[in-house]
Amino acid sequence: MAFKPEDDEALMTGINVTPLVDVCLVLVIIFMVTAPLLSEPVFKVNLPSARTQEGEEKEKIVVSLAREARYAVNEKEFTARDEFYADLEKVIRRSGVKLVIIKADRETGYGLLTDVMQRAKEAGAAGITIATEQKKKA
Repeated sequence: MAFKPEDDEALMTGINVTPLVDVCLVLVIIFMVTAPLLSEPVFKVNLPSARTQEGEEKEKIVVSLAREARYAVNEKEFTARDEFYADLEKVIRRSGVKLVIIKADRETGYGLLTDVMQRAKEAGAAGITIATEQKKKA
């Protein structure tokens, strides 16, 4: 019995989806591993300790303040205070999110913290929260 070329089409009856599933699972694993890294702040901030409740996870605007004149709104970093204030006000006004979380280094001056809170409130922030680390129970 001789092999005929037209018999070749009859042999392929379905599509093998196993490689597609393998690739999709690898992509899901990669996203699961890298997603927590994307929520890290732009720079390290030493938060003060306090006994607080855990906040629920909502959409928010994160403001980071460091003592060496470094400021950030979400992932955008600034060294000039005027640019920082302008961007903060612009982000709050344009965003549907009105919750502002301030991550201020413990060495950051009280005046800067209150100034940021005032400007956020004037820009339309409905809620302002100061981030702290949980105190360890003795």
